[in-house]
Amino acid sequence: MLNFTVGPVMSESGVLEFGAQSTPYFRTSEFSQLMLQSEALALKALEAPPHSRCVFLTTSGTGAMETLVMHVLNARDKVLVVNGGGFGERFAELCRLHGREMSEIRLSFGSSLREEDLEPFARQGYTALLVNMCETSSGVLYDMPLIARFCKRNGILLLVDAISSFIADELKMAEWGIAAVITGSQKALAVQPGIALVALAPEALQRVEENPDVSMYLSLKSALKNGERGQTPFTPAVTVLLQINWRLRSIDENGGVARERERICARAHAFRRGVTNLPFTLLAQSPSNAVTALKVKHGAEDITRILKDDYGIWVCPNGGEYADTVFRVGHIGYIVEADERALLDALYDMNAKGLLQ
Repeated sequence: MLNFTVGPVMSESGVLEFGAQSTPYFRTSEFSQLMLQSEALALKALEAPPHSRCVFLTTSGTGAMETLVMHVLNARDKVLVVNGGGFGERFAELCRLHGREMSEIRLSFGSSLREEDLEPFARQGYTALLVNMCETSSGVLYDMPLIARFCKRNGILLLVDAISSFIADELKMAEWGIAAVITGSQKALAVQPGIALVALAPEALQRVEENPDVSMYLSLKSALKNGERGQTPFTPAVTVLLQINWRLRSIDENGGVARERERICARAHAFRRGVTNLPFTLLAQSPSNAVTALKVKHGAEDITRILKDDYGIWVCPNGGEYADTVFRVGHIGYIVEADERALLDALYDMNAKGLLQ
C-alpha cells in the first residue's frame, strides 16, 4: 500500500530497521546521551530561543495539546482559540474541560486568518492564544507572522500546535516569539506514532514551574526534571524514540530542516499542478505544504475507498459534514517520484472511468 495520508506516513528504510529489532533497555547512559542529542536537534530544527527545553511524551498529539492546556495555562488565564476546523475545536474542547476562560476566533472551513479576525480581540485582556498552525482537517496554513505580531502587541502568550506543520512549513520559534510548540512523531518526522514533542521557551518553562501539577502521566514538571538526565519519568515508546533520533540526525546531516522542507514543498506543488485538469477544487485558501484538501461535488468517501481497494493507495477521508465533499492528500513521509506518479495515474484513471464527480 502507498500511504498519502497525513499520518502515520511512510518511513525510510533506516527508520524501519529499528522496528525489526528487539526494544533495548533504556535506563542506561547510552540512551540518556541519545535523548539529550535528540532534544538539542529538535530545538535546533524549531529555531528555539536560548535556554529552551524539549520533552518527549509517550502520547498522541492530543495528549500534547492537553498538557499545554493543563500545565502551561492556568485558571487565571483568559485564552483565545483559533477555531477553523476539527483540531481548533479540539483545543476549545480542552479549554472547556479544564475550566479555562476562553473565546474562539471562529473561521469558516478552509479560510485564512486575517487581521480583521484578530482585531476585535485586541486589548481585551487575553493572556494566551492557542492555534493549530496547520488546521489539518482543512489543510489551511495560518499566517503565523501575523498571529505573532498580534500576540506581541497585546502581551499574549503564543502556544502553537505544529503537529502537521513541523518541518513541512516554516517555523521560527524564537523570531515569532512562540512560547511553546508541540508536534508528533508520525507526521513529517516520518516515524511510527506514539511520541509527542513539547518544546518550551523560557516564558513557558516559568509557567510550568509556577503552575501546580494536575496530572501525573502528562506532567511537564516531571518530564522536564527527568529530561535533564536524558530520561523520561515512565517507560516511553523506546523504539519510536530511537527512530526520532535517527531521523533528526539524518535531517541535520543532509541540509537541515530547510532542505527537507524544500522537498516537501516541491511534492505539494507538483501534486497540485497535477490535479488541475481533474474535477477538484482546492479547499484551503492558503494551504500547508503538508497536505492538500480537495473538494468535490459529492462522493469523497467513495474516492478514498476506491483508491484503497482498487489501486492500493491510502488518502485521508474527512468526517462530519464534509465527509461526502472533501478528502485530503498528504505530502509528508518517504514519498518518491514513482509514488506520486502512481497516485496521479490512479486519479486520472478514475476520472476516465467516470468515477470522479
